[in-house]
Amino acid sequence: MENYDMTKGNTQGNHNCQLSIINYQLKHGFEAFTPKAVLFDMDGVLFDSMPNHAYAWHRAMKECNIVMGEQEAYLYEGMRGVETIKMKAREQWNRDISDEEAQRMYDLKSRYFAACPPARKMEGVEALMQKIKSCGMKIGVVTGSGQRTLLDQLEEAFPGLLHKERMVTSFDVRHGKPSPEPYLAGLQKVGVQPWEAIVIENAPLGVRAAVAAKIFTIAVNTGPLPDQMLLDEGADIVCKCMDEVKTLIPNPTVSRG
Repeated sequence: MENYDMTKGNTQGNHNCQLSIINYQLKHGFEAFTPKAVLFDMDGVLFDSMPNHAYAWHRAMKECNIVMGEQEAYLYEGMRGVETIKMKAREQWNRDISDEEAQRMYDLKSRYFAACPPARKMEGVEALMQKIKSCGMKIGVVTGSGQRTLLDQLEEAFPGLLHKERMVTSFDVRHGKPSPEPYLAGLQKVGVQPWEAIVIENAPLGVRAAVAAKIFTIAVNTGPLPDQMLLDEGADIVCKCMDEVKTLIPNPTVSRG
């Protein structure tokens, strides 16, 4: 079967994209790369919601006597909230806390997040999704979020593009990112193998999870962290915006192998 060609229909015709695909196949021992689905992270990818998360994390953790700066929240993006809290408590209090205690603290963070102005859709992401759909590929969501105020908006915000049966959230997994479990669950939701999918992520821990699941990973750096952090976690390609990612998707009139 012919490999997927990211330069077809791409006016910027990037040789480095094809080299990234070859390196990906060699790294995982795959004979082909034939994407049939794209799995999106949510925060910082579908919605420009990370500034709100960063504020809510900082304010809630300060009330709970845990030091966590706003920029630090970007380092833990993608983890399940209770896992983040238990990790920080262990680091700073030198003891383990119960799931119930962590959940109470996460509920406080969630209340601060819900009080923030609504997060706008990430610029260019809807056009990217429309192009993916027009190519005949499925679209899924894999998020570590448990923020129902955002999760409940997904189908309404992206009508005809997102469907609940193709979403994985913190409520669906035991171990969140950076474990590969969320993305392995995402593959099951859309019914494909790792070499038949692409992940679009923005967070180092999310990239690590996708790479561990052996999925080709495009990182879009929408936050304050350096590109190198995403590359160090194994991202196959790093882009600066959704419009750049869109150029990597072949035009729908061009036949895929």
